[in-house]
Amino acid sequence: MHKIKLILTFSLLTLAQLSYAQREDVGNYDYDMEYLFGVNKNTNGGLIGGLSFKVGSRLDDSQFSFFSLELANVKNPREVRYNTVLGNSYIFGKSNYLYSIRPQYGREIILFKKAPNQGVQVSALAAFGPSLGLIAPYYIEYAINRLETVREQYDPEIHQSRFNILGAGRLFEGIGQSEFAIGGNVKAAVNFEFGVFKSSATGLELGYMLEGFTKEIPLIPTSENRQIFQSVYFTFFYGFRK
Repeated sequence: MHKIKLILTFSLLTLAQLSYAQREDVGNYDYDMEYLFGVNKNTNGGLIGGLSFKVGSRLDDSQFSFFSLELANVKNPREVRYNTVLGNSYIFGKSNYLYSIRPQYGREIILFKKAPNQGVQVSALAAFGPSLGLIAPYYIEYAINRLETVREQYDPEIHQSRFNILGAGRLFEGIGQSEFAIGGNVKAAVNFEFGVFKSSATGLELGYMLEGFTKEIPLIPTSENRQIFQSVYFTFFYGFRK
């Protein structure tokens, strides 16, 4: 019984200290560094358009500089997904993926600081950087006849019958045959941060992205292919500060 009382007393003291520490952290938004991880959704991507990582440092009371790295899957707006008789899905006419790797440098300016324990911090940011495009072949499983199938990159000259396509290839299949494209990107955004603790950050970034490459990217050979892509995006982010 005595041991139980000691354990309860120790637990209550620990909780009290944690509560006090949390109250000390609430409403304190002075920080020098931040590290944020994000999940992106954009008009050129799928359900999840990409992932990002951002490191920011304070320049003065309202301005930060940051470096970020984004990985995005860029799609052609004409891509349409179909289902097969086997229950699989594929994108008819698609011949290549485009994975874009974007290191960026930017500046962020705080427009409105939140009140202690409430409100939203609003900031504006802009960034630019090079783009490395990885053009990976899009594989399909195609029925040559009733007994034989092949798995290969989609070719509109060969795979003319949509009803012979049984599904898409495996994830990252054929990535060893990828090609590269060099380009650049620029973005502008508004950032809404909802966290109440100095040590963590949660929020939403809404913005516009413009990206271009030195050559056209043949995502769908029978459609209009582009070398310049633009999109509207939002990124949910979470991270920590110090």
